[in-house]
Amino acid sequence: MLPRYGARPVEQFGTVLLDTKHRVLKTAILSVGTRDASLVHPREAFREAAGGGAAAVVLFHNHHSGDSTPSAEDLMLTARLVEAGRVMGIDVVDHLVLADARYCSFKEMGRL
Repeated sequence: MLPRYGARPVEQFGTVLLDTKHRVLKTAILSVGTRDASLVHPREAFREAAGGGAAAVVLFHNHHSGDSTPSAEDLMLTARLVEAGRVMGIDVVDHLVLADARYCSFKEMGRL
């Protein structure tokens, strides 16, 4: 994912749809933002997943700055999306912040 999404000139937010065995069904970009922000609403974040029959998702977005450290906004958005997924019965397996050749995994950080 890093080569494809890590070094974009603007922030993008996407999702990897997974089946019940966590096999990839599809990858989709949900939002293209500005140089330092990409907004996504839970409705848009899970529309693809619900329509595509996904059991789980991996969320991802890039940081144009090259710093993969999640921002306070990233932390709040992830919490909202995890709760929305819980309500819909779609598990959020991870949220990856991609930046150049680095990434940060919310799961590896213990945030999921």
